[in-house]
Amino acid sequence: MNLEQKYEALLAEAQRRQLPDVAGIQLCFQTLSLANAIDRNCAARLAPHGLSEGRFVLLFLLNSTNEGLAPNALAKQAGVTRATVTGLLDGLERESLIERLADASDRRALRIRLTRKGKKVAEKVFDQHGRWISGLFGNLSVSEREQLAALLDKVTGNLDVTTEGKSL
Repeated sequence: MNLEQKYEALLAEAQRRQLPDVAGIQLCFQTLSLANAIDRNCAARLAPHGLSEGRFVLLFLLNSTNEGLAPNALAKQAGVTRATVTGLLDGLERESLIERLADASDRRALRIRLTRKGKKVAEKVFDQHGRWISGLFGNLSVSEREQLAALLDKVTGNLDVTTEGKSL
């Protein structure tokens, strides 16, 4: 796998400085390059539908319920702030993919629901996206997938979770 240019430069510097475990550093950069490539490919596949990853996630969540969801519930499930959800919903509403409705039990509250157009787009994109995602690992055997999952879990255990996103 080709590393992104920035990782190539960092790896070359790690080699120049003779840092310990340059092979481990290279694996990290390969993983980051793969993740970035998947993100770019995902964005390219969603763009023709007028969707970003954030919009896609909201459509996915809304498609799972006929009653709709409150904006704060969407934000929580999507793992984003309420402000972010509001911006995403504004875009989806401009595209007529969602509608904001007064909550039947509390008219001050909102429920967000997919429109017919939103349901059609969701079904089409979910089908295409699901096939693409599953195809990413389609050339791995069941045992290779299990091994990769176990290895990723093992590496995840090395992360310092006590920092919780704080700079070191």
